[in-house]
Amino acid sequence: MYTRIPPPRRRSIVIEKIDLARKLALFQETWSPKIVGRVNDCLVKLVKLQGEFVWHHHEAEDELFLVLEGRLTMRFRDGDVELGKGEMIVVPRGVEHMPVAAEETHVLLFEPGTTLNTGNVRDERTVEHLERI
Repeated sequence: MYTRIPPPRRRSIVIEKIDLARKLALFQETWSPKIVGRVNDCLVKLVKLQGEFVWHHHEAEDELFLVLEGRLTMRFRDGDVELGKGEMIVVPRGVEHMPVAAEETHVLLFEPGTTLNTGNVRDERTVEHLERI
């Protein structure tokens, strides 16, 4: 006599639609990324930028910046790249850069979960523990 083993239970997966404008309305502070999603080992973050950040680089991580609203200047030691709404840039690991936004600018970041916002620099703008919204 054989005992029938029931099939394993499937985990219930909740697939969430994310309204980026609504998420951006939840916070006011600048230069403080918020997690809104995860794709494998990468995080999807939203951040509001205004003014100059710090010159920094990331030893092991590439970063994707997608401008959702406003204008972003990505400064590099050998020149600047200007980005407007709907434009993006990938900054390769090891490349020194400094984001600058003359006006409040909303950006989606896509980067590995290990990425520290200030890269190789530790200062008052370093965010060690990111909030998920």
